[in-house]
Amino acid sequence: MARTGALILLRHGQSAGNAADVFTGWSDSPLSELGRSQARGAAETLRRLGVSPTVVHTSLLRRSITTAEIVTDSLGCGWVPVCRTWRLNERHYGALTGRRKRAVAAEVDSSVFRAWRRSFATAPPAMSERHAAAMYADPRYATLGPEARPLTESLADVWVRMRPYWTDVLYPQLAAGGTPLVVGHGNSLRALVMFLEGLSPAEVELLDVPTAAPMRYELDQRGRLVAGAGGRYLDPVTAQEPIRTGPG
Repeated sequence: MARTGALILLRHGQSAGNAADVFTGWSDSPLSELGRSQARGAAETLRRLGVSPTVVHTSLLRRSITTAEIVTDSLGCGWVPVCRTWRLNERHYGALTGRRKRAVAAEVDSSVFRAWRRSFATAPPAMSERHAAAMYADPRYATLGPEARPLTESLADVWVRMRPYWTDVLYPQLAAGGTPLVVGHGNSLRALVMFLEGLSPAEVELLDVPTAAPMRYELDQRGRLVAGAGGRYLDPVTAQEPIRTGPG
């Protein structure tokens, strides 16, 4: 069966929130200097392999946006179309947003902490209405309806909001022979990979997507993975390893 174009997935480079080991979620943490360097490294990997995107997709968060800009500028294709959507935002961590992970881990049972971080169905405690009102006062969210302004999310919630973007936007571009570059976040990409590879909730708990390590997927015209053409890092150090690398 005929192949489509290639889908390139890339988690943003290290953010200041990652470096501080906090629950970042929908807070707008910038890239760290290391994160900028990682983005340039991802671009070099793509250049070395002759991979050039025909369209770029980012979340509404600047760590995703900046990573995409560094990659496309480094590849000399800053002119390609760019789509930005809240559907690719990181998982909303609710009341944990901005809190240090070690502090939260010290307050709750280890099983609860792990469920908040890694499980498919469990969402952290909700953000207060006051804090949410301040977050959603940002102009980037002005056109979102109430149903698209979560107070917290599980990975299952991210999976639900991501699916229409795959069906209506990403897959049609692939089917037309394009090479979309999706610059997302750890959890938005976990949800997308779960869908692409048909992972179970138990399997996705063990899925970790590292920063700035490009992955390539090839699908057939029915949207199924081509054997041996998906779920692999393009970085030479990890090219032979599957993306299921254990808990993060």
